[in-house]
Amino acid sequence: MARPIDPHAAVDYLIEVAPQYAQAKAERVYLEEFRKSKKALLMQAHNDKAIGAQEREAYAHPEYIGLLAALQVAVEREENLKWMMTAAQTRVEVWRSTEASNRAQDRMTQ
Repeated sequence: MARPIDPHAAVDYLIEVAPQYAQAKAERVYLEEFRKSKKALLMQAHNDKAIGAQEREAYAHPEYIGLLAALQVAVEREENLKWMMTAAQTRVEVWRSTEASNRAQDRMTQ
């Protein structure tokens, strides 16, 4: 048998996690934008080379690769929080549907 759904707990969870989700999204967006600046800075360090070579050096640089790893972590955190919030919203919808079905069934048996 399925466990009972507590819509209040689901809503409380959404309220609790919303700031964490906002922070995770802000971090992800920041890293995506900073990636462009980091590439430009790393290319600038190889000013004496052609543009293609500057770009190759920037993409291969350990700092750029580290930035990509941080971006990976940020996206994973954001997506995890997003889907946990979606699950909580779905629980509320399931509860609402169950309650509506129960009310309809009660009307039919009276």
